[in-house]
Amino acid sequence: MNGEMRTISPVQIFVALCLVVGSAPARAADTLRIGLQTTGTFAWQLDVIRRHGLAEGAGLDLKISEFASPDAGKLALNSGTVDLAVVDWLWVARARALGAKWLFYPYSSAAGAIMVKDDSPVRGIKDLRGRVLGIAGGPLDKSWLIVQAAAIRQGIDLKQAVKLEYGAPPLISQKLQQGEAEASLNFWNFCASLETKGYRRILDVRDAEATLGLSQPVALIGYVFSEQFAGTHKGIIDRFIAVAQQADDIMLRSDAEWDALRPLMNAEDDRTFKAYRDRTREGMPQRPIAAEQADARTLFKALADIGGAGLVGPSQELDQGLYYQPPPRAEMERCCQELIR
Repeated sequence: MNGEMRTISPVQIFVALCLVVGSAPARAADTLRIGLQTTGTFAWQLDVIRRHGLAEGAGLDLKISEFASPDAGKLALNSGTVDLAVVDWLWVARARALGAKWLFYPYSSAAGAIMVKDDSPVRGIKDLRGRVLGIAGGPLDKSWLIVQAAAIRQGIDLKQAVKLEYGAPPLISQKLQQGEAEASLNFWNFCASLETKGYRRILDVRDAEATLGLSQPVALIGYVFSEQFAGTHKGIIDRFIAVAQQADDIMLRSDAEWDALRPLMNAEDDRTFKAYRDRTREGMPQRPIAAEQADARTLFKALADIGGAGLVGPSQELDQGLYYQPPPRAEMERCCQELIR
């Protein structure tokens, strides 16, 4: 070394630790407790990870707890019974504004839309005046707030101009199909199903985001875990993100993989199955965290302008510590490959 002291980067330390793990075949896998909403698409990704042995190859033992709703997953995170769950971005942003130390890493930018029957005279959101609009979730649903903000930019206050009905996603879908609502704003998978039954989109939540000044859609759901857990188990989080990205790559390039997933998808027919597959692929995040964070900051400000402190908490600006920053993907994948060997 010629008497010189060399600085070792955090990434080099992480890779070195992975190599140590890979050189000890008798070592027990590290446990990661995951909360899973049974009807969510996260189950599909976890199934790919399981069938391809990606977690085992990365030295991880995934312990899955199933929940019936996203709220149950949030409660499990708060109680410490799971280490990681897929949760919506706005909940995490608001929690951080109130002092909670959650971290967020993008899982999907797939989003819903306002749907109408194909022969409906409604062509745009201004045509909704005086009509019944069903909304999946409640008054503070993130997609509804984004649509409201975009509509205000176009000169229409939907809360005043439209008759609103809230409900669970299946109920809102039924109301539209039974004619009890003339339009509905629902989650992306229900919209994909409706498209195969003679319904069309008049406004995508993605397009509403663009109206608010976003360069690309923000991932509205993501992997969430505490700063404390990430601080003491960084290697586990980084390896899980790496295998999740590997699973996404498999789902992106392989149609046969979706045939294996089909029993989990509850697709009513081939058209619905293909719509689920294609929309899931479209929602897989592909851009750097810095770009994601920049658009998220813009979106948070727009939502703060509409909902105020009751929606986003006391801060009008997105907490800069919200997004988790793993090592570069190439370094994480190299680590996992070493573990496989």
